[in-house]
Amino acid sequence: MMKPARPLPIDTVFKQYRQDFPIFQHRSAKPLAFLDSAASAQKPLSVLKQTQDFYASSYANIHRGVYDLSAKATEAFEAARQKVQHFLKAASIAEIIFTSGATEAINLVAYTYGDAFLKAGDEVIVSLLEHHSNIVPWQLLQTRKNIVIKVAPMLPDGSFDLEGFRKLLTPRTKMVAVAHVSNTIGTVFPIREIARLAHQAGAVVLVDGCQAAPHLPINVQELDSDFYVFTGHKLYGPTGIGILYGKKQLLEKMPPFLGGGHMINTVSFEKTTFAAPPTRFEAGTSNIAGAIGLGYAIDYMQKIGLDAIHQYEKLVLDYLLQQLKSVAGLRVIGHPQDRSPVVSFVMDSAHPHDIATILDQYGVAVRAGHHCAQPAMQWFGVTGTTRVSLGLYNSMADIDQLMTGLRQVKKVFG
Repeated sequence: MMKPARPLPIDTVFKQYRQDFPIFQHRSAKPLAFLDSAASAQKPLSVLKQTQDFYASSYANIHRGVYDLSAKATEAFEAARQKVQHFLKAASIAEIIFTSGATEAINLVAYTYGDAFLKAGDEVIVSLLEHHSNIVPWQLLQTRKNIVIKVAPMLPDGSFDLEGFRKLLTPRTKMVAVAHVSNTIGTVFPIREIARLAHQAGAVVLVDGCQAAPHLPINVQELDSDFYVFTGHKLYGPTGIGILYGKKQLLEKMPPFLGGGHMINTVSFEKTTFAAPPTRFEAGTSNIAGAIGLGYAIDYMQKIGLDAIHQYEKLVLDYLLQQLKSVAGLRVIGHPQDRSPVVSFVMDSAHPHDIATILDQYGVAVRAGHHCAQPAMQWFGVTGTTRVSLGLYNSMADIDQLMTGLRQVKKVFG
C-alpha cells in the first residue's frame, strides 16, 4: 500500500505562488525583491489575464442595456460584489459598495453619515497611527460641522492603548475611526474590543482595513464594525477600485454622496427620489473592469487561503525582524505585541531616502518617507522611516537581498 505523500513545507508551496506574478519572471542581473506591498501589491497573472479578457471579449456598460453583452457584464460585476460580501463575511450583498478606493469610501462616510448625524460638539476619535486618509476627512467634517477630534493613544511599544481609548469615550462620542492594521509599523488593532466599547458609548465604528485585507481573515460581523473599507490594489487587484462595507440599517439612513445616473429611482425637475443601497452610493458608470478584477484577486487569495497566507507571512516577518537585529545602528520603530508584516526602521548615519536609493541598486524596492502618516512619525520622534512591507510572494531570499543592500549602506555611510 502506497504511503500518502508528505505535504510540502509552507515555504516551498509559497515559492511556487511567486511564479504566478509575471513581474518576477523578468530575468536580470539582480532579481526583484519587492518589499513595498503596503503601498501597492503586484498582480498575479490570473487577475491580469481575466481582466484583459473582459475588456477584449465581454465589455459593455452595466445595469443599462437589455442586450446580451450588457447583461453578462452586469452579471460579472454583481458576482464580484458577491465575492466581496463573502470575503468580508457581510450579512447582505446590499452592504457592499464599490468606490474608487478606501480614500473615497472614508470620505463617503464622513460626508454622508457625518453631515447627516453629527453636530457641533460631537466627538470623533481617531488613533495616533492613522493614515492621512483616515484623518483629513474628519478634519474637513470638523470645518463643516465644528465637531471635536480626539486622538486615541498608543502604548510605548506601538500597540493600541485600549484603556487610554476607553477613557476618551463620552456621551458626545459619535464616531470612532481607526485602522485595522497600521501602515507604518504593522500594529494589529483590537477591533472587536474597540467596537464593543464604542457601541457602549453610543458611537459607530469605521475601520480602515487597507493593510488588513491582504493578510488577515476578516469577518465584519464578528468584528462588529459599522463601516469597513479597503482598496483593491493592495489586495493583488487593480487600481481605482475600493470597497465600503456598511451595516444595512445605517446605509439606508444615509443620504447620497454623489448625484447622477444610476443612483436614482425617479428624476423630475420637481423632485428626485433615490435608490436603495448600494445603488444609492454608486453614481455614474462604475469601474466595471476594476470591480471584476478585484473579484478575481479575491478568488486567487481564497484559493490559497487567508490562514495559510497569514502563517507564511509570519515566518518571513520573523526572519526579517531577526536579521535586522544584526545591523549596527539600525533601530526598528515600534514593537507591537500583535503585528502584521510591515516594519519601519531608521539608521543612525543614513537618511531613509538614501537607504532606499542604495537598496534599489541591489534590486530591493522599499518605501522611504512619512508614509502618509505624519502624526505617527511625530509621535515616534522621526521625520520618516524606511519601510519594508511583505506580500505572499516574498521569501527569505528577498530578506537576504535586503540585508546585502543594508550592508552596502553601512559601508557608504558608516
